[in-house]
Amino acid sequence: MVNRFEKAVLRSRESWFTKVVRLFDRPTIDETLWDDLEELLISADVGVATATKLLERVKERMGRESLTEGYQVRSALKEEMVAMLRVNAILGETSMALSSSGPTVILMVGVNGTGKTLSIAKLAYSLKEQGKKVIMAAADTFRAAAIDQLKILGQRVGAEVIAHQSGADPGAVVFDSLEAARSRGADVVIIDTAGRLHTKFNLMEELKKIKRVASGGDPDAPHEVILVLDATTGQNGLAQARYFTDAVGVTGIFLTKLDGTAKGGIVLAICDELKLPILFIGTGEEIDDMAPFDAQSFVEALFS
Repeated sequence: MVNRFEKAVLRSRESWFTKVVRLFDRPTIDETLWDDLEELLISADVGVATATKLLERVKERMGRESLTEGYQVRSALKEEMVAMLRVNAILGETSMALSSSGPTVILMVGVNGTGKTLSIAKLAYSLKEQGKKVIMAAADTFRAAAIDQLKILGQRVGAEVIAHQSGADPGAVVFDSLEAARSRGADVVIIDTAGRLHTKFNLMEELKKIKRVASGGDPDAPHEVILVLDATTGQNGLAQARYFTDAVGVTGIFLTKLDGTAKGGIVLAICDELKLPILFIGTGEEIDDMAPFDAQSFVEALFS
């Protein structure tokens, strides 16, 4: 697990957080240090608002706990980062909601190009490894390539894919997938959705409709609405997240391509500004290249 996190944050650590660690080797903690630290955090895509909040918390602890040594302040910074990353997490653990009365329904949303379909397959593979029977719903009927890709990935992970023809009603695909899940005793249904339609309004309205269909047999469904977010888009990803959250009530984030950016600080901005937990991170292109997000492991990997 730690190796996956170290791989995911390697570029961020080498570019920015190694410099953060070295800041605390100075003989005195003065205003220059705080200015340099703020600049480094913002450069790592933590964002101005989140960086300011983080530093205020550390300064407050310095006064309250009489921290004077660099290593003490660095430890306080790490602890405050971990606390910021633990959004709505009980006992610090972030986990996916599962249904106790029928198939767990997971709605996956996100714009095209984020790696959404591969992330669905990774999640299906992980659940299969846990002994779950998984059905994937090809509800991105706007793109024929998305349907074909999901079918190929379904064969790779050993999960059944319910699909209609390109251009079909996505709601019908979802309805049929839920019916199949109930009749075949599936544990989980993962729904792929469109990431682009003719307008943003059309896309969000379609996602709302899919969500209504998903709740037809179970008022608690979908049990998770997971937004697939590309870490390399940085602060632009926050705007995407707000659109999807307003439309369908996103419950968690699957963060992809974290290993492809030097600006891993976006993770802090997501948790702080959106108040959404990061559930999973993608750590590569293989079907098992993902890990459940763990705040402690993530921060340790950044500072190691």
